[in-house]
Amino acid sequence: AATNRPDVLDPALLRPGRFDRQVVVGLPDIRGREQILKVHMRKVPLSEDVEASKIARGTPGFSGADLANLVNESALFAARANKRLVGMEQFELAKDKIMMGAERKSMVMSEDEKRNTAYHEAGHAIVGRLMPEHDPVYKVSIIPRGRALGVTMFLPEEDRYSHSRRHIISQVCSLFGGRIAEEMTLGKDGVTTGASNDIERATEIARNMVTKWGLSEKMGPLKYDEGGEEVFLGRSAGQHNQAVSDETAMEIDREVRSIIDECYATAERILGENRDKLDMMAEALMMYETIDAHQIDAIMEGRMPDPPGEWGDGAGGLGANDTEADSTPSDEGRDAGPIGGPAQEH
Repeated sequence: AATNRPDVLDPALLRPGRFDRQVVVGLPDIRGREQILKVHMRKVPLSEDVEASKIARGTPGFSGADLANLVNESALFAARANKRLVGMEQFELAKDKIMMGAERKSMVMSEDEKRNTAYHEAGHAIVGRLMPEHDPVYKVSIIPRGRALGVTMFLPEEDRYSHSRRHIISQVCSLFGGRIAEEMTLGKDGVTTGASNDIERATEIARNMVTKWGLSEKMGPLKYDEGGEEVFLGRSAGQHNQAVSDETAMEIDREVRSIIDECYATAERILGENRDKLDMMAEALMMYETIDAHQIDAIMEGRMPDPPGEWGDGAGGLGANDTEADSTPSDEGRDAGPIGGPAQEH
């Protein structure tokens, strides 16, 4: 028997004599991902530049099924391009599709919407880049993917099994980078609904810091059960007790607000001090639509980045208005991703 929800099993199933051997199958580590990739890669013809170890390093958090999907998607990209062999380029395209969603090229964004998205994503990237212990920026794109208008991708350098308070605070700060960048360029009345999911995720992280992870000095290392668990098999509705007094609930709300305000102010200060880099990154996104870590490094050093590797001589001028709008208009929710997730989308 197998389940993804061991917490909802009836205790009678777990008593001695029933399921005595319990094997916990977690997500594979870097070595496990490499071995899983090699198994699935046997099915496709590979070019000489494909290295399973490199792909394994760039896919933290992928399950075995995700890796199988990665190989299949890369083979499809190669087939569409009429290539006989699957190369690293196809694996990169497949990884982007799985991690950030499929590109939506069927509709066109207005120039103003596109520029606003560029500033929003640049805000995420710059704050994330300058905060301590934050995962490195892997890619920033204003090509719409899934339900998002744009996406900023952060990839951890190694598998993480726990997160420090500093890392979590950095994550909340970078979530607000997009909204603050909009405020700096459009004014308070021009801020859009694009940061709705950023705000939702930041609030959830801050509340977990206070109520679950014991990372609030004021509330201390206690778990405050707010009765948010759902009723499942083996857990009756009558078991939900309100374990938090009204006074404590107010204190929790104040502490969550305090963490959010502190992170918002930090992100605001960082973007204020780096306004020139924010403008430069937004311009680069308007030109190239997607920039990678090397181009972000150049921007943070104060110089305009080189064009992407596949950028041809006939790509046209570098003005923002010369960029071919290859994108779609907004969905109501522009952001997605779990707390440990690497993407911050607009």
